[in-house]
Amino acid sequence: MKKILLPLILVSSYISTSAQAPAGYYDGTTGLTGYALKTKIYDIISKKNVSWHYDDLPVFYNQTDLDWYYDGHTPANNTSILLDIYSEIPSGPDAYEYTSANLISSSGGEGEGYNREHAMPQSTFNSNYPMFSDLHFVIPTDAKINQLRNNYPYGIGNSTIHHTFTNTSKIANSAIPNYAYTNRVYEPIDEFKGDVARMLLYFVVRYERKLPAFNHFTNINPALDRSALDGTAERAFDPAYIAMLLQWHQQDPVSQRETDRNNAVFAIQKNRNPFIDHPQWVEMIWNQTPDASIPQAPLNLITTQTGAYFTTLSWEPSSSADVIGYNIYQNGVLHSTTKTTTVTVDHLTPSSSYTYTVKAYDNGYLNSADSNPVHVNTLSSDTFAKDLYISKYLEGTDNNKAVEITNRTGHSVDLNHYRLSVQSYGNNNYFFPAPFEMEGVIQNNETFVVINPGSNFTCLPSDQAKFVTASPQMSFDGDKYYELRYKSTTIDALGVKNQSNSSTLKDVSLYRKSTINQPASTFSISEWDVHPVDYCQDLGGTLSVSDLLTSAVEWKIYPNPVYENIYVSGETEKVQTAQILDFSGKVIYTEKHPFRNKKNISVQGIPTGIYLLRLDGKVKQFIKK
Repeated sequence: MKKILLPLILVSSYISTSAQAPAGYYDGTTGLTGYALKTKIYDIISKKNVSWHYDDLPVFYNQTDLDWYYDGHTPANNTSILLDIYSEIPSGPDAYEYTSANLISSSGGEGEGYNREHAMPQSTFNSNYPMFSDLHFVIPTDAKINQLRNNYPYGIGNSTIHHTFTNTSKIANSAIPNYAYTNRVYEPIDEFKGDVARMLLYFVVRYERKLPAFNHFTNINPALDRSALDGTAERAFDPAYIAMLLQWHQQDPVSQRETDRNNAVFAIQKNRNPFIDHPQWVEMIWNQTPDASIPQAPLNLITTQTGAYFTTLSWEPSSSADVIGYNIYQNGVLHSTTKTTTVTVDHLTPSSSYTYTVKAYDNGYLNSADSNPVHVNTLSSDTFAKDLYISKYLEGTDNNKAVEITNRTGHSVDLNHYRLSVQSYGNNNYFFPAPFEMEGVIQNNETFVVINPGSNFTCLPSDQAKFVTASPQMSFDGDKYYELRYKSTTIDALGVKNQSNSSTLKDVSLYRKSTINQPASTFSISEWDVHPVDYCQDLGGTLSVSDLLTSAVEWKIYPNPVYENIYVSGETEKVQTAQILDFSGKVIYTEKHPFRNKKNISVQGIPTGIYLLRLDGKVKQFIKK
């Protein structure tokens, strides 16, 4: 948006003082460029957000989107008129204006009311939370223009114009240079092209790790495929589309309106649009020229730990300097991607064989040759949980809603494909509203909490939870079926699907019994301790030593304290896995079939301290001298 601009050369220093990012907010970005900078920004802006309910947005628009910039409006004289970038006429009076009360679902013509418009169409992410209600790219716009825009991308239109609107924005066939897509685009007026570009660039940073799973341009029918995403996590868009966004960003620099909006959204949602705070980062990330050299392959792929449902792989990095990630292949099929040199592959089948290879890829998306293959045979069983599970369910007064989720799988778990779903009822039907998708990593023996931002539990303030959301999954009324999913598969369930569960889930806190450490896709109240409404104790954190220690241990260890070797007496011949853990629950040593030909485990390389020895889930404490 161009109104109230400083010269481009001054934008960066102006933003640094007026955008009001907290001190230290962007720590760790100094010296980074390219996709390494993009990923670091993702780490920053995806942490500790508040995801609100879609129905909350009209109220928030009174804080984020009031027009204080055109038509003589100022903070002193305008407390209700919204700024709509689809209908705003910068040079004169608008044809129509809205307040937040003028929300409508559909429209027969311009000027009848507004919609909540997703700058990145919600079809991209199937209307799932937290994307669905993200204020940084969900804005108030005229309902009719919103409807006609549909899920067409923003772009440059040619002379084949289908609709022209009152502020001269238009829907026309695409004329984006060098871009395969030729179907319709919505072209905003020049005043707001930079605003649009920075919203889209925010989106592909904020949801970087989810982008490959979003709907993207497939090139199956390039004339009709409407998505501007290219399926990559780092680059995100086709190079021709990026070139257009960079041009819009340069021609329409950051305005006071965007700065004010960024600050207002941060106050509500607790994260920022980095390209409003630091406009120079756009070119630092995307204006790079990849080379044409195929990267070197990673070396020495091995498996470091294997259970019944998972295996952990590690390898030596590629020697090529421009490598930005690694693709992991399971039986020749792409399975996952990581930026590190280790990955845990889970959701495997017990007593099964798999073959893995890894390829490096560079910033031009050229793939290396395969690493050496590694063959994995999963165990028939192990002592770990086969997946994450819901360990606490709190349904309390008003917004007192929370769930706790526990990881006892024996390995860290990538949460990217996990989601919470709650069933609702309407129009004589049971249905599932868009789920809440989680992200990040949970370590072994760690628990985390998802909580409603309006809760007032005394045992855990909402800002200490891993996820804070007012989505339907944390605004439930306590009588509907609830579940934890991995992709579309039910992992753990509360209540019974397609019926009211008011006698089981309403006005209660359910705590999983200490004897239960596995998820269950079919609910049984016998697995839970039932507490009164608003009951809240011991939410989140790392599992305590008392959680790990088992009283019914059928073996003994000696000496204790120990200097070099722990000896184990008792029935140890059938022990499949020995592990040494520190008191945070972190596994620091693993040995398979430790007692086939001996009765001891060496601890010579372990620092002095207090540790836990776990044999197939049964635990003893020892002191290393």
